[in-house]
Amino acid sequence: MTGDPIRLLLADDHPVVRAGLRAVLETEPGLVVVAEAATAEAAVARAAEGDVDVVLMDLRFGAGMTGAEATAAITARPGAPRVVVVTTYDTDADTLPAIEAGATGYLLKDAPPEELAAAVRTAAAGRSALAPAVADRLLTRMRAPGTALTRRETEVLALVAAGLSNRAIAARLHLTEGTVKSHLARSYTKLGVDSRTAAVATATDLGLIRR
Repeated sequence: MTGDPIRLLLADDHPVVRAGLRAVLETEPGLVVVAEAATAEAAVARAAEGDVDVVLMDLRFGAGMTGAEATAAITARPGAPRVVVVTTYDTDADTLPAIEAGATGYLLKDAPPEELAAAVRTAAAGRSALAPAVADRLLTRMRAPGTALTRRETEVLALVAAGLSNRAIAARLHLTEGTVKSHLARSYTKLGVDSRTAAVATATDLGLIRR
């Protein structure tokens, strides 16, 4: 790596969070914040300008595109910057879509400043930087794939937890009602339960979905 600074884009809908990240990162040698974005759409547009090395991306924005969707849009371009997700959420329902979308790193907002700076440098070098809790969960999924819910099964269970019927879930996810039932049946088997209520409770306890 050359002596050029690592150029950062901060994408978060909370000005206080962006200010905090900027304050932490700009005290680090070799890191410079070149831009901020308050929406995921703005982050995608700004990242495309070609002068950003690493994007620090929140997962939740008030409306519109999500952080995972923005990550996918950013990383799909040739020569794209690396994306490090910085969020308060560490469930499978959050981490897996972000990593599948192409995020190089995933950190929680309570990470110490030195861990944040190290993750940025690691990502800029093209290596993965995952919060320990996230890395542990991914390793567990890899070791026991038979019990791990797929992304779609997780989505279906999250909508069950939100109180939606099978018909409403099918409409939301553009699936048939039979497909929704199949996803639920597989989830029940993996979780060792036999009802919607038990599936939601177990998945919540395991950190697979949020309530």
